[in-house]
Amino acid sequence: MNIFQSIIFGIIQGLTEFLPISSTAHLRIVPALLGWNDPGAAFTAVIQFGTLVAVFIYFRKDISTITGSVIKSIQMRKMFYNRDAILGWVIAFGTIPIVFFGLLFKKNIETNLRSLYVISASMITLAVVLMIAEAIVKKRTALNIRQKTLNDISWKDAILIGFAQAVALIPGSSRSGTTITGGLFAGLNRETAARFSFLLSLPSVFAAGMLELVKERHELFSSNIGIENILIATIVSGIVGYASIAFLLNYLKSHTTYLFIVYRIVVGIGLLYLLNAGILSPL
Repeated sequence: MNIFQSIIFGIIQGLTEFLPISSTAHLRIVPALLGWNDPGAAFTAVIQFGTLVAVFIYFRKDISTITGSVIKSIQMRKMFYNRDAILGWVIAFGTIPIVFFGLLFKKNIETNLRSLYVISASMITLAVVLMIAEAIVKKRTALNIRQKTLNDISWKDAILIGFAQAVALIPGSSRSGTTITGGLFAGLNRETAARFSFLLSLPSVFAAGMLELVKERHELFSSNIGIENILIATIVSGIVGYASIAFLLNYLKSHTTYLFIVYRIVVGIGLLYLLNAGILSPL
């Protein structure tokens, strides 16, 4: 890997981590199209620290308030101290599924599931599921059914969205895509679904990044990758990621997710064509 490649990887990570189009898929597809080596699951997990920092900075006030309320609820031995404390515990509860399945299927996620066939199928399948969720939102709107905000998220909603986030372990699914979809099914409005998606990603992304950094540190810092390339990709992903968060939240205030649905289907079908034509190799 060289500096130019690390910058490109950082841009891809930052741009696609928060948009419902899958960062993992693009970190596999773009190198394959350019004839570069797959940077690997460990590299992908570590440079997510950049986008993790972007979330912390963008939602710093929310995170500070929620964290303070959770700490106070522990001190008072009262979990339901206030709505912010409840939201903090809900986020922790919703993180359980991805931790469980991530550890259970870790080997498969890092190897055979990174096949471009799997990614193309995931891109198309989630697009269809998201389309169904949008149809449900349209029906609720027509019936004047009130959509939920962050203050309305229940434990049931958290576990539903948490399991949706676990689906993102399959490359090509998209963490934001699956959690936003789960949020729409749970009755959240689009902006709230995206906002909760970003907050819910904090514990799992941090844990995954730390695990890979410790376990694969020798490989990551080898001459093939290099610590300078990891740092550059991480910094670039953070800068671009911050802009992506701002864009998506503003976009979803007045738009549906159909733009991303169409994009996912086009990329998925295009990827299948390239694979069947022998232009790209699955692994």
